[in-house]
Amino acid sequence: MGNTLVNSQLQDVKAFLSNVIVSFGNFLDETSLSQFQLENEEERSYTKVIFAQLRKLVVYSEEGLDACSIILQSEPFQKAAAEKTLYKIYHQCIEEFFAPKNDAWYEDSRSAYTGRNSIKFYRAIPESVSQLVKSLEGEFQRIREELEYYETDYRTKMMQSK
Repeated sequence: MGNTLVNSQLQDVKAFLSNVIVSFGNFLDETSLSQFQLENEEERSYTKVIFAQLRKLVVYSEEGLDACSIILQSEPFQKAAAEKTLYKIYHQCIEEFFAPKNDAWYEDSRSAYTGRNSIKFYRAIPESVSQLVKSLEGEFQRIREELEYYETDYRTKMMQSK
């Protein structure tokens, strides 16, 4: 891929990550578990898992944003570093959103074909949490489609170097 295209994707991802940080960050700053009418300890524990995942996504997004900023400021543009960063963002941010390691939620891949939201929660959660995730899912999906190339390209390069 040319420098211009990679640079453009890096700028797009940087804007996306900024939006994720603001959206999740504002929600987490303004929301606490005590605000919800959680009926039992099971609901409370599950909601804590959701909040932990959102915090993790903010941290990963901040790391990705910092990396994007550094690469975009460097002269000359470092294409290899940019591609490696996009690969890392794909795994740490995008894949972690769709398939969190802590099983906070899961992706119903069949939903993508119907045009519905694909993120499903294992239990009932507060509506504000559900709406937050749904509001960003489309952008996560868009960025995932843009960055899937780096997943395949990186694996191909690793196989060829062996």
